[in-house]
Amino acid sequence: MIIGNFFFLILIGVFLFSGMRVLQEYEKGVVFRLGRLIGAKGPGLIFLIPGVDRMVRVSLRIVTVDVPPQDVITKDNVSIVVNAVVLFRVVDPIKAINNVESYLESTFQYAQTTLRSVLGSVEMDQLLAEREHLNKRIQEILDAHTEPWGIKVIAVEIKQVDLPKEMQRVLAQQAVAERTRRAKIINAQGEMEASEKLVEAAAKLATQPTALQLRYLQTLAEIATENSSTVVFPIPIELLSPFLEKHTPKPVKDV
Repeated sequence: MIIGNFFFLILIGVFLFSGMRVLQEYEKGVVFRLGRLIGAKGPGLIFLIPGVDRMVRVSLRIVTVDVPPQDVITKDNVSIVVNAVVLFRVVDPIKAINNVESYLESTFQYAQTTLRSVLGSVEMDQLLAEREHLNKRIQEILDAHTEPWGIKVIAVEIKQVDLPKEMQRVLAQQAVAERTRRAKIINAQGEMEASEKLVEAAAKLATQPTALQLRYLQTLAEIATENSSTVVFPIPIELLSPFLEKHTPKPVKDV
């Protein structure tokens, strides 16, 4: 009798031990009992009925999926190769297991399709200049589609855009032409501003002949500091007019 009770206790202990499961803090266990979903358990120590319950572990950590290079034809018919990275996590483990066969593979495949679809609807210049906007757009599309699977897409980043060599040369020529255009515009604006200031300065100097003479003498002093052997400069008649008036005899009036 004692031996029978001992084996009975051992059998119960084995039964209980075989039904114990330990789930990590970042895990959830979706439990099926005789094929019926009974809910999600964990983390920590949980108990399953051996032979009756089946558990599927689901990690709640962020998953990083590297989308391999995709051949994309943009809206303006430019062939490019683009790769990206998608970050997502499971927020509802029951949906992730019960609503889709493999949430990892499904999210990965749909990320590739969405990447080609979105980038194929924009022009190349928009792709290069508005990458942040396109990242957000792809994320919103993915997030809306994977929500029934219990998936939350956290971020989508386009990592690299490979252009054909011919297109790289065209873009380089376009960049040089754009810089040349900007340089000419800036130079023209500088000339315009300088001419306006010169007009203002000339208007002020015209009201004060003495100031004009002082400016002329200052210019001569600046020239004298240069390492020049010979300096030829004109003498304005205004500088000599006071001396001419002084030494010119006044006409005699007839009596």
